[in-house]
Amino acid sequence: MTERRAILSGSTFEEQIGYARAVVDGDWVHVSGTTGFDYATMTISDDVVEQAEQCIRNIGAALAEAGAGFSDVVRVRYLLPEQEDFEPCWPVLRRAFGEVRPAATMMVCGLSDPRMRIEIEVSARRRGLRIEAVHGEAMLREWRQVHNAIVPPAAMSLDEARERLGRYRLENAYLGDALVGCSTVRPPEGEQGAATVIARVLPEYRGRGFGAALYERGLAHARVLGAEVVETCVLAANEDGLRFAEKYGFVEVERYVLDGESDLWIDLRLMVG
Repeated sequence: MTERRAILSGSTFEEQIGYARAVVDGDWVHVSGTTGFDYATMTISDDVVEQAEQCIRNIGAALAEAGAGFSDVVRVRYLLPEQEDFEPCWPVLRRAFGEVRPAATMMVCGLSDPRMRIEIEVSARRRGLRIEAVHGEAMLREWRQVHNAIVPPAAMSLDEARERLGRYRLENAYLGDALVGCSTVRPPEGEQGAATVIARVLPEYRGRGFGAALYERGLAHARVLGAEVVETCVLAANEDGLRFAEKYGFVEVERYVLDGESDLWIDLRLMVG
């Protein structure tokens, strides 16, 4: 199912009129016409350049919540009541869009409040996630890099990672050329036919659906292998990972500390058969 969700900024206009600051629709992020109000205080500067700067801050916050950024923007529209106000804003706009160079339109028109001197609307397309099975030394090093960053108490050597690759299915996730996460699928074993699926996402890329994509691929592979139960293991200190597992229906079955260590681990289980 294509993701569709609304992003709200807290602006009273959104509530009064009935719209969202932005809407995520699959890979697309549509940011509504955004003015220079500081939505936390609902105040606005008299200066058009300061309004433009606040517009950019408001848009940047919406894009970030949607899992995107200014580098993903493909279309921008500028709306101003006064034509002569546009050029003073160019340095502000160039800082935001100068590298990506989106398609752009400027229109002179009335705005809904006489205090508003500029309104900016953008559309962005999030770059797609690529998930690949680990093969070769370079990808194995990347898998180990993510694993060790997420679970430093269980950091493994390259030889240990090679041993895992020989027994388990390991995958890496990339956004463009950037490494964002990895996963492990251990084949079913034991009387219950329990497989283990572990998805890991680097902190700076969380909240963008990448963990769900890794987990769903891992779960599908576990089912192909005949798993009736899927287990996962989370370091208790990884609160994001624990919330993610519980969101997808995993139920805690055990907490423990390994011999000679002090870190608390949590095992969780999900019935899939």
